[in-house]
Amino acid sequence: MSQPDAALPQRFNFARHILEINTGRAGKTAYIDDNGQLSYGELEQRVRRFAAGILAAGIRREERILLIMHDTVDMPVVFLGALYAGVIPVPVNTLLPADDYAYMMEHSGARAVVFSKPLQSCVQEALGKTDARPQLIVAGSAGSVDGIPDGMQPLENLFAAEPLPVTACANTSADDFAFWLYSSGSTGRPKGTVHSHANLFWTAELYAKPILGIREDDVVFSAAKLFFAYGLGNGLTFPLSVGATVVLMAERPTPPAVFKRLVEHKPTIFYGVPTLYVAMLASDALPKKEDVALRICTSAGEALPREVGEKFRRHFGCDILDGLGSTEMLHIFISNRAGSVRYGTSGQPVPGYDVELRDESGQRVAPGEIGDLYIRGPSSALLYWCNREKSRSTFIGEWLRSGDKYVMDADGYYCYSGRSDDMLKVSGQYVSPIEVENVMIEHPAVLECAVVGKNDAEGLTKTTAYVVLAKGQTETPALSEELKGFVKGKLAPHKYPRDILFVTELPKTATGKIQRFKLRALQEAHA
Repeated sequence: MSQPDAALPQRFNFARHILEINTGRAGKTAYIDDNGQLSYGELEQRVRRFAAGILAAGIRREERILLIMHDTVDMPVVFLGALYAGVIPVPVNTLLPADDYAYMMEHSGARAVVFSKPLQSCVQEALGKTDARPQLIVAGSAGSVDGIPDGMQPLENLFAAEPLPVTACANTSADDFAFWLYSSGSTGRPKGTVHSHANLFWTAELYAKPILGIREDDVVFSAAKLFFAYGLGNGLTFPLSVGATVVLMAERPTPPAVFKRLVEHKPTIFYGVPTLYVAMLASDALPKKEDVALRICTSAGEALPREVGEKFRRHFGCDILDGLGSTEMLHIFISNRAGSVRYGTSGQPVPGYDVELRDESGQRVAPGEIGDLYIRGPSSALLYWCNREKSRSTFIGEWLRSGDKYVMDADGYYCYSGRSDDMLKVSGQYVSPIEVENVMIEHPAVLECAVVGKNDAEGLTKTTAYVVLAKGQTETPALSEELKGFVKGKLAPHKYPRDILFVTELPKTATGKIQRFKLRALQEAHA
């Protein structure tokens, strides 16, 4: 494997790196949010001022601050300002319940919590569930103390605090702890995934520049929020690494909200997720090609169905680069690329990363066989905080075990088969729920679909498909049989769903991933 990290200086601070490469762009717009704009010059001043303010508040190097923040210009300022000061920012999902925030306050040992004003009541509720007593800093209050309880202070106070803006950043190394991201808690409590300063640099160098082809003249817009690994790269690491302009949106990424930004701000790069693309294409308000300025789009989080990618390209004349990334690897390491998009696959390994598919004994599998996905590359996380057992089972020497099942075809393209715990064994053979779902969604009556396993009275596994019908379609026994026959005509006989249940919506995470475990629990409850 190539070792790109050998070229990175040992003493390295990512925030300083970003400020230095943009020194000639002081007047250019860095961020546009719902309330205004922030130039690169203003970004630098506010980053340095926040670094000074957080240090003056008594937060020391390597201590954590929890960021419960909407996507506004304050979010990148606080994130980069913490890095600049050597303090560790921990961005978290703004859609979580108070119980999760209480856990994260305790688990991270956060010395401060920076939160958006609309989330104040949830943060206060979380504080009532824990003995943690971090400093509380309110973003979006415009310096006013009206409506802010005692013990909290506006973020603007930190920008105005003495001493003057920090001029010299923390003397961090490339491998120093820089920030955390909490991974999905679908199988238990969320895991604090620890990343270094170098990891941010390498995702931009290996994916954003050569694969995405991001440029200084791009305007980028990500439906995935900055608190996700995917969104952090999309809306901060990548554009700031080339001096591009970023459109931020605080509200949830519904199709109308996304369409408004695509038409109004004319982004050239859009980052979405499969469920959003499905909803966009199904909307009567879908903009015309001539109303937008898209040159490239990306998708991650789940496998993008082939039908969705092809339909999007027909409408907009623009490809979606579907890819695979993870919180642990920070961003995409397998991707389609312009000029060689193969819809229905995650693409090929990004140069700089090594990928292997292994069987249960750890041996590499042949092309065409399902295997467990292992990755090696310079953006891998360092560990899970205070979770040695999970760290040792995930970070294995140079390799990271992803928990995904994949198949590599003869041309080196990787096809997603599902999470290891979602795989089904029917008639003694593995069945990928993703494979069945991708076939079912080709039927014009199907908008979305999720496939899970169900044990019958004899203890044998049968497949069940939960189907959301397309607009104008009606649930009937005849349609159910038609869908079964449709799958039988395209896949091996043992793979077709024995039961089809029509639902109005599928359970999903905040990132749009289908929560199959909830469907399995629903089956058990009605067994």
